[in-house]
Amino acid sequence: MNSKTRATLPDWLRELLRRLDDEMVLRGYARQTRSLYSAHARRFYAGRAAEDQVATDGEVRAWLLGMLRSGLSHSYANQALSALRFLHRYVLNAPAPVAGIPRPKRGKTLPKVLSALEARRFLNELGSPKHRAIAFILYSAGLRVGEVSRLRVEDVDSQRGQIHVRQGKGRKDRYVMLSPVVLGVLREYVRVERPAHWLFPGGHRRDRHITTRSIQKQVARAGKRAGIRKRVTPHMLRHSFATHLLEGGTDLRSIQELLGHAKISTTVIYTHVAQRDLRKIKSPIDQLFEDDE
Repeated sequence: MNSKTRATLPDWLRELLRRLDDEMVLRGYARQTRSLYSAHARRFYAGRAAEDQVATDGEVRAWLLGMLRSGLSHSYANQALSALRFLHRYVLNAPAPVAGIPRPKRGKTLPKVLSALEARRFLNELGSPKHRAIAFILYSAGLRVGEVSRLRVEDVDSQRGQIHVRQGKGRKDRYVMLSPVVLGVLREYVRVERPAHWLFPGGHRRDRHITTRSIQKQVARAGKRAGIRKRVTPHMLRHSFATHLLEGGTDLRSIQELLGHAKISTTVIYTHVAQRDLRKIKSPIDQLFEDDE
């Protein structure tokens, strides 16, 4: 929320949003989640006529229906619903008025991935040593874009061949592999850029890390230059990493650990994307009639 938007809010709403953020800080919520929840709460309360901060079932239901009918995703509506539930339970100390409203059903879609040839073409289109190093890490280790942007110089352990990912999703640390190929790319980048604290500092402020938005833009541009029709994103590189590992024979449990998934059920989705050699799988009907051959 910028200063202009903050100035236009009534005092009671500014105070409510402050209390909401304080409660999320106390409970250890990530900065991105805090920002998203606050934005949902601000939009809800700024758009209603009632002065009472405790919302009714009818208000919330109408708000969610308006989102879905305007074309917003069920995932977005789910997030907005979670924000209001949190605010009522932990800030207003009131029964969540949305408790009886069913969660919008999330559609199940398979992740989009690059083929091995597309991945190679994409990586060859990264021009600057900095963007090249970022993209190589994204694909080679399956990191989330926020995890890459917050890497520090000391997180790269060349002796052990590991990258230390600090406070990933769920506020958990983990280690991922450091490919010898990526180590070579990183050494070239460090030789040119000489990063001090953040491995990938911002363009104008070296005391701050690069923004996720900047990484997303560079990845999308490189995808276009590579002639890839689908829009390439950092998360697509993460999906491609997991899928290509599975196709290469890596077991699901190892992939789960590398991706930082809390549940194996989240990782299982890649089994629906990986291209297995169906010729090696014997149909049960072949066993029924093998004696007739």
